[in-house]
Amino acid sequence: MSSSTAMTAGAAPVHSALYRRRRFLNWFPLGLTYATFYMGRYNLNVASTEIMTRFALSKAQFGTIATAGFWTYALAVMFNGPLTDRFGGRRAILIAAAGTAVMNLVIGLLFLNGWQTKIVVGMSLLYAVNQYFQSFGALSVVKVNSTWFHVRERGVFGGIFGIMISSGYFLAMTVGGWILSSMSWYMVFLIPSAAVATMFLVDYFMIADTPKNAGHADFDTGDATSQHADKDKPIDLAYLITHVFKNKIILTLTAAEFCTGFVRQGLLLWFVPFLKEVHGVKHGTSLFTMATAGITIGGICGGLMCGYLSDRVFQSRRPPVAFIFYLGQIASLFALGQTKDPAVASFLIGFSCLWIFGVHGMLSGTASMDFGGTKAAATVTGLLDGVQYVASGLTGLFLGSILDTHGWGVWTYMIMPFSALGAILMTTLWNATPKNTKVVLKA
Repeated sequence: MSSSTAMTAGAAPVHSALYRRRRFLNWFPLGLTYATFYMGRYNLNVASTEIMTRFALSKAQFGTIATAGFWTYALAVMFNGPLTDRFGGRRAILIAAAGTAVMNLVIGLLFLNGWQTKIVVGMSLLYAVNQYFQSFGALSVVKVNSTWFHVRERGVFGGIFGIMISSGYFLAMTVGGWILSSMSWYMVFLIPSAAVATMFLVDYFMIADTPKNAGHADFDTGDATSQHADKDKPIDLAYLITHVFKNKIILTLTAAEFCTGFVRQGLLLWFVPFLKEVHGVKHGTSLFTMATAGITIGGICGGLMCGYLSDRVFQSRRPPVAFIFYLGQIASLFALGQTKDPAVASFLIGFSCLWIFGVHGMLSGTASMDFGGTKAAATVTGLLDGVQYVASGLTGLFLGSILDTHGWGVWTYMIMPFSALGAILMTTLWNATPKNTKVVLKA
């Protein structure tokens, strides 16, 4: 049986080549699956102008569909976090993939067969069910990888997580834009269904919950619960109340993720109609491709920058890096609201995502593992992701109604205050790390 070699206190283990290879065969399919989930989630975003035009929907009506999905995700991810901690990340990703594939297939087939009535109600329901299954995605990724990565390696993993998210946006936005410009529009739902179904089969054979399940030795991951005697026992309500809901660091991260959620979806839900209505940029054009590819490139760069800075410059402290990136959001969003040039606006969509995705991957994908520990990684991820999607829901109906009333001139200025609040929250956690949180677990 292969295992990692011994490590010095507080340092990352020196893994064998065999272990690293098996870990890659674990996280890469898992991350690729999560990317295909985005293809089956943000296809709604990329098809927004098509849906609003085809069915004569206002921005508020379209926003209602998005809000139904966001708030379903928010509630589901909070409840499904403890479930994922109990039955494991492998099972969670398989449930998510099966449900996502089926729901996208149903939506695509309905439109294929000429669905025309009660679009807002019907799509709100179907998109909400799709989001319920998708809520297991991030939970499973974090839960599985919390046992495979030491805390000193998780900044890098945060970058990897950001890359996978960004790859998902490439599949959803860029590839989705190509689909809309060259195929029947409902294929933007059918093709993601096939992609997710394929990854279900891959995951069934490849994913292992822990190194031990894959024939390697488990090791001390150095996080908040790694040395606790009961770290492998399922969490209960008493644990949640004492060590999660009363943990000031986790609660502050949760508030920050609320801000991230509003900024992230405030941009991503509305940039397609913004580019079309304000700058005349449509699906299939080079500028639209610049914007959507920029989301991927910006997200990858942001994730890698955050991971490198937190591990190598700030000694695995996440808040200082998040603070810097929140400020970057403010600057890029301000520039986006000011520019009159379509090319500059298209570029700034991706540039803004560099700062947004960097924070998202750092807090949701890395800090959740650090402070939730292997015992409660999925629960804390669910809490952070859930609150983020509560805020995301406000960008649907609420922000859509404001745009209907006041136009695009207020768009980015409605988003920027949340970046500022996120930056302020990070200053209160400046020196926080898993080992100085004073989390004391009772046997």
